Amino acid sequence: MMASELVLEHVDKVYRPRGKQPVVAVKDLSLDIRPGEITALLGSSGCGKTSTLRMIAGFEDVSAGAIRLDGKPIHTLPPARRGVAMAFEAYSLYPPLTIRENIDFALRSSRLSAAERKRRVHEVAELLEISDILDKYPAFVSGGQQQRAGLGRALVRNAKLCLLDEPMGQLEPQLRAMLRGRIKHFLRSHASTTILVTHDQTEANALADRIAVMEDGVLQQYATPAELKNRPANLFVGAFIGEPPMNLLAARVDISDSRIRFALEEGGSVLAFTDSEIGVALRDRLRGLERVTIGVRPHALRLGEGPIRARVSSCQWLGDQTHVAAELGTMTVVSVSHEKIRAPAGREITLSIHPNDLHVFESDTGRAIAHGGRMA
Repeated sequence: MMASELVLEHVDKVYRPRGKQPVVAVKDLSLDIRPGEITALLGSSGCGKTSTLRMIAGFEDVSAGAIRLDGKPIHTLPPARRGVAMAFEAYSLYPPLTIRENIDFALRSSRLSAAERKRRVHEVAELLEISDILDKYPAFVSGGQQQRAGLGRALVRNAKLCLLDEPMGQLEPQLRAMLRGRIKHFLRSHASTTILVTHDQTEANALADRIAVMEDGVLQQYATPAELKNRPANLFVGAFIGEPPMNLLAARVDISDSRIRFALEEGGSVLAFTDSEIGVALRDRLRGLERVTIGVRPHALRLGEGPIRARVSSCQWLGDQTHVAAELGTMTVVSVSHEKIRAPAGREITLSIHPNDLHVFESDTGRAIAHGGRMA
């Protein structure tokens, strides 16, 4: 089967509960998912990602806009005619059927031979490590096994479009880590265009080619995992992506003598950079701005000689890296090092930021201005 392209054009979803104010779940969402691409919808609870998935599947009506699969509108079609396979977070298995019959049920309306159906069921069962429970009923297997059976029922179809709603939320971490690689290889080998809904950044980064970050029903940024981390479009994405999250520091801007100075509003430290370090374009862009927000990833906030003075509040060795939390005025910043560091609570330390690691955002709008000296 050839991979399919999915396009969402200015899609809205408004819920209108009787006697209450309308609730806007998704607002003006436009996405293009390329043939064979795996896209993750990532965000916190209530951001609109599941509503989006349900509109694509046909379980929710589109309030405005259009959804096209291979150029043809599908948002007016019933779910059964959309050519979409979906794995639900809540399993949705048929209790009277065995796990084998539940997975095979997705193929009953196809024209496949009994032998081909059997082959596909065993293929996904081996993939998901559930071959030993195929003849058991849902009530007699664990929640994690039920979830994998529901996922298998979606994967077995080789549909034009595969929709996965938190497909591994009930699995233990070690099993999830193993299955991510297997599932990605399966989707790649079957040229399956896929949309994954998740709140787990690790899962999104491991599986997706591109990630759509959503908040309050609005698309914040749609980009590769590397672009989201290195070039966030705004403050929300910068703070949301990454673990630990980006350190964000309010600063006043002063430009003079070919130098840019950021006076931190917490802690009173001053960061100074020359034009050659962060670029003339950024200096010119900052003219006229009184305040900005400086961002730096914890791995890039360096301990040692530097202009930022802070006081250690905690130091944790996690087996492969050290997390040092320090008080800077009334806020806390975090530095991460792959070396084992001893920094007792209460000790004063100095921190530095290399120009290549500097992110600059507008304070009022949150829009990104520059990343590492390159304009956003």
